[in-house]
Amino acid sequence: MRTLFLKSKIHRARVTNSNIDYEGSLGLDAELMSAAGLSEYERVEIYNVSNGERLATYLIKEEAGSGQVGVYGAAAHKIKQGDIIIITSYGCLDETEIKSHRPQIVLLDKNNRIKQIKK
Repeated sequence: MRTLFLKSKIHRARVTNSNIDYEGSLGLDAELMSAAGLSEYERVEIYNVSNGERLATYLIKEEAGSGQVGVYGAAAHKIKQGDIIIITSYGCLDETEIKSHRPQIVLLDKNNRIKQIKK
């Protein structure tokens, strides 16, 4: 049997822009994506710390080192510029992988700069 586990988490990202009139997705600084082991077009779940909203979408790359976290399309109704969010991805593990698995967790400061990476 395979079970779904946390693969990656970016904790307390601050949304830098929100645009309803854009093809829907979550734009994320490519450097942050790499640090968390995330790929462009990967499905992610977003938990809005500021208002409690939750949603799923996919990632697109923003410029590396820019600190950009952009919420686009329909998601922009639920997540606004300045909101604090948690970005997660999940992966299926079989019983032999569970004991050794550790998610990659990236903690950010208030400017979307990496404070710490936990593995």
